[in-house]
Amino acid sequence: MKNTRISDLLKSTAPGSDVTVKGWVRTKRGNKNVAFIALNDGSCLANIQIVVDLASFDEALLKQITTGACLRVDGKLVASQGAGQSVEVQAASIEIYGTADPETYPLQKKGHSLEFLREIAYLRPRTNTFGAVLRIRHAMAFAIHEYFHNHGFYYFHTPIITASDCEGAGAMFTVTTMDLNDVPRNEQGAVDYTKDFFGKQCSLTVSGQLEGELGALSLGRIYTFGPTFRAENSNTVRHASEFWMIEPEAAFYELEDNMELAEDFIKYLVRYALDNCREDLEFMNKMWDPELIDRLNFVVNNDFKRLDYTEGIEILKASGRKFEFPCEWGDDLQSEHERYLVEEHFKRPVILINYPKGIKAFYMKQNDDGRTVRAMDVLFPKIGEIIGGSERENDYGKLRARVEELGMSEKDVWWYLDTRRWGSAPHSGFGLGFDRLLMFVTGLGNIRDVQPFPRTPKNAEF
Repeated sequence: MKNTRISDLLKSTAPGSDVTVKGWVRTKRGNKNVAFIALNDGSCLANIQIVVDLASFDEALLKQITTGACLRVDGKLVASQGAGQSVEVQAASIEIYGTADPETYPLQKKGHSLEFLREIAYLRPRTNTFGAVLRIRHAMAFAIHEYFHNHGFYYFHTPIITASDCEGAGAMFTVTTMDLNDVPRNEQGAVDYTKDFFGKQCSLTVSGQLEGELGALSLGRIYTFGPTFRAENSNTVRHASEFWMIEPEAAFYELEDNMELAEDFIKYLVRYALDNCREDLEFMNKMWDPELIDRLNFVVNNDFKRLDYTEGIEILKASGRKFEFPCEWGDDLQSEHERYLVEEHFKRPVILINYPKGIKAFYMKQNDDGRTVRAMDVLFPKIGEIIGGSERENDYGKLRARVEELGMSEKDVWWYLDTRRWGSAPHSGFGLGFDRLLMFVTGLGNIRDVQPFPRTPKNAEF
């Protein structure tokens, strides 16, 4: 008999049929005549109730049915007599696929802290919270591809192993096949990367943007969606060493086009979550963040304010607020500054533009004032920056001069500079951290709790 997912059974309007259901036991309760088993298969937040007539089953088998055990149940779908569900399954036969020793199984029926669950990340998807988070994560990934497909963008695969540092930060993981106990060195005593697998120093990518621009300057509109890596020794709730990024790049998009794309895209994703993940969002709203759904609606229902960086600094300085980090023109804004602008001053999401060039990356288009670049950051309630992007510098001379000004090695980005020599065009793009999006959509405050298996300093378990 075909296995039916619990999410489909709970929607059934035709009780009386024979069904097969498989899943993991959440709870078992009952009396001397009947047992009630709550079974969950991960397809939805809700469990289905299995009703077991004790007289019809072997006592030894029933003793093995404990929290965490995996079962196959064959029976009849009937209208439920109790509150909380419309249908239940009257068990005719039960097969135990795997037992779970109640003395050692870590996920007993009680509340567990998020910190404890990180220690057993290989089991935490079986909890209500992480089942909800991972279903929302899937829905957001699907919505990202759907949005860009429907808007004429091509999915473009950029390399994970790279010889270029997109952000110029230097915090990259080296990729090597050299024997670390016997590293070859050149005459100057430096590591001789010509002896390495690729013949040069290579690393895990921090961003697919530079290669993505190459795609945009031929296909017109592309987006990347893949893993990126930062070797920063940062232990904040917002940073991970491995995370996923979405990076659209579009030819003939100037800054205004880029802002419109970012606003439309992020609203689409939030609206998709509200429309398609309602049960899971309501659970997260109830258990973890009572303002979650209101905040999601806040983003969808408000136009984003366009704000010049210089004006933003003036607003912050005139606010009278004593911030932990004072801000002056030329400083990068902290989360507290971004949240003040969004939550208190404008009371809507903000797109901050025209940043000082000294705090932004080399590839951003310089404004005529010589002091600022055509950068943009999208600022959200609770988390601050969620999207960062810019119009890219398309003038060969200006881009090359900026590379020299920052002391970058031209031989590492010669191919990128060449795109400005042959058929250069205005183009723009941005990056959205997938995991930070998930933090916003789920209401969880730590990036470690929206990734299945987080990678952070001193932690590469599972």
